Amino acid sequence: MPFIEVKTTEDLSAVAAELKSALGDAITAIPGKSESWLMVNLVGEQKMYFQGSDAPCALFSVSIFGAATDDAYDDLTCRLCAIAQQYLQVPPERTYVRYREVDHWGYNNFNF
Repeated sequence: MPFIEVKTTEDLSAVAAELKSALGDAITAIPGKSESWLMVNLVGEQKMYFQGSDAPCALFSVSIFGAATDDAYDDLTCRLCAIAQQYLQVPPERTYVRYREVDHWGYNNFNF
């Protein structure tokens, strides 16, 4: 039950489909997670400031049901920073990745 939200200063319209697929591949860094359960929210052209500058930047917010290891999070962070560079032209030093582990996740009238 992973969810990834991407907020960025950049226009996502031309890369949305490719970005969605890249995120589907990236989530496999977390054992047991796959694109088949991944929900993605892409939010582009945001007014964002990082380090006092409005230069291009990105925030990836990742929520997962359960927990993952530090190594898995490290791997996913590297993958997401590479995605930011490739699809958004946002360098890793202007990219944040935030993680949230969720104990209760609702879907289709019940909770996991």
